[in-house]
Amino acid sequence: MELKKRSLLKKLESYQKKEITEHLIYSKLAKVQKDPKNRDILEKIGKDELAHYEGWKSYTKKEIAPSKLKTYLFLFISRVFGLTFGIKLLEKGEEEAQKQYDGIKNDLPDAERIVKDENEHEAQLINMIDEERLKYVGSIVLGLSDALVELTGCLAGLTLALQKSSLVALSGLVVGVSAALSMAVSEYLSTKAEEGEQNPLKSSIYTGIVYMVTVLFLVFPFLVSSNPYFSLLISILIAILLIAIFNFYVSVAKDKGFFKPFIEMVLMSLAVAGISFGVGYILRETMGINV
Repeated sequence: MELKKRSLLKKLESYQKKEITEHLIYSKLAKVQKDPKNRDILEKIGKDELAHYEGWKSYTKKEIAPSKLKTYLFLFISRVFGLTFGIKLLEKGEEEAQKQYDGIKNDLPDAERIVKDENEHEAQLINMIDEERLKYVGSIVLGLSDALVELTGCLAGLTLALQKSSLVALSGLVVGVSAALSMAVSEYLSTKAEEGEQNPLKSSIYTGIVYMVTVLFLVFPFLVSSNPYFSLLISILIAILLIAIFNFYVSVAKDKGFFKPFIEMVLMSLAVAGISFGVGYILRETMGINV
């Protein structure tokens, strides 16, 4: 009986640590928010976390210090990848916590109420957060997907046709910069024509920048390796990694699935690269080009 009690107290102390850490994270995030609405929401969630901490403390009778490492990690993630992404990634841990809480609700009837309260209330508050960059996810998707599909195909075709890394890199950069500018202009015109809530200039900037950054990542292997086939392989692996990172971001920030869009984007990029590689080979052979 004594062993069971010690085990229960240890679990409650871990819940306390989680709650006080999240209270600290939300409180610090609230202080740097310029939007009053977002600041109020974060302050409210932070107060809820503190109340839950106090609830567990009524059982343990102990003060527990927050995790500074976790605090700084999520503050960094939220600043770099956006407030919504950081918060929703933090809340992903609630699913595991829910299972743990279920294991103690027979011993502590209040546990179920605390968890239900927390999950429902926080979900409502988080969905109220208004973050500008999420409005432009469509523009980011356009820039990334077009760059990945077009550039992997372009680099594959150029690799077979030119068979020299420096020439492939130069050609890829020229094509990439031109395509980035073209995509930015097209996004500006299409967004302006739709007359929605998005700013046409911001939409075009998001599209152009994401496209150009993707181009630089994909071309980079050709700048550092003299073997064009090895460079192409690394470029394709980088493309798959970028697709995975982006789809993970969207799946967390927008509460969408990960695997289906990830597989779709990978297959499309590989298919275009394969076709372009074949086209490069045919053109090289039929036109008798030797570089």
